[in-house]
Amino acid sequence: MSRSPAALNAVRTIGSTPSWGAAAAEGLLETLLDQERPFPCTFAVAAAKKQSLRFGFVDSPHDESTWAPLADILREYLDIYRQLGKDTSLVVLFRPDDEPRTLDEYFDRFWAVLQYLHDGDTEPWPESTPLDPEDLWWEFSYGGTEIFVVCNTPAHTARHSRHNPGFMITFQPRWVFEGLEADTPRGAKARQVIRNRIRRFDGMEPAAQLGNHGEEGNREWRQYFLPDSAEGSTPACPFLARASARTPAAGAGKAASPDGTWSVLINDEGQFSLWSATVPVPDHWRETGISGDRTACLAQVAHAWTDMRPATSRRRSLEPV
Repeated sequence: MSRSPAALNAVRTIGSTPSWGAAAAEGLLETLLDQERPFPCTFAVAAAKKQSLRFGFVDSPHDESTWAPLADILREYLDIYRQLGKDTSLVVLFRPDDEPRTLDEYFDRFWAVLQYLHDGDTEPWPESTPLDPEDLWWEFSYGGTEIFVVCNTPAHTARHSRHNPGFMITFQPRWVFEGLEADTPRGAKARQVIRNRIRRFDGMEPAAQLGNHGEEGNREWRQYFLPDSAEGSTPACPFLARASARTPAAGAGKAASPDGTWSVLINDEGQFSLWSATVPVPDHWRETGISGDRTACLAQVAHAWTDMRPATSRRRSLEPV
């Protein structure tokens, strides 16, 4: 299929472009710029038209050894995004898989990538951003910036708005949504337009996971990776905030000790975190006695941490009304 001049001219990249990269980016732009079949996200369409999208490329969503360029790509984008205007996003495309993968596999890969970024982040999270994904105001953050994240995969075959031939992650700084809150006329109108476009584009109702930041019942992380059907559910969020997420501590940005050993910490609220075994335990955290490689530690935490609410929240829920 020939590429339109608009798609060819709108590719703006950060980092190196692999041999497969240009075609992958141009294919996405054609979808966003298709006037006969309008894409649901009007923000993405506007960014494509204004050429304020930025693209980055990573070799594999399954091989962590290829992810190092992603941190550099995201940091460079966060240095320039305000110069690009409110209609902007960073689209990171991964090399298409040679064999089919399941939606569950991609769900695991998506959160592994975000965890990888978080574990290597040298900047503290914004003070106003909760660390618990179950908090109404939680949002993924990197480099001190709140970022709304969206994942598209080849396994999304029914929900077309979340389909892409290769694994894809889009990063949107929350700054782009300022002035478009749900309780503003512009924000309410934009959401109505997007939901109507979803119905036409996907041929189904918008996912129940879609909501408004800070709204009762909404959880931002559920919107990041949607199920492939209107009735589909979302697995539990596996994200673990590192113990140093509030302040840059010695060892921040070091994923683990040189021998790859992690320790599992717990705080007074019953929340867990992974921590480099070579870095002193921060205040208000204590060791659980669990240590080892990252995969083993995460498995232990997943088994133990079945309710991610802070202990005070769990106690309040048990109090008589």
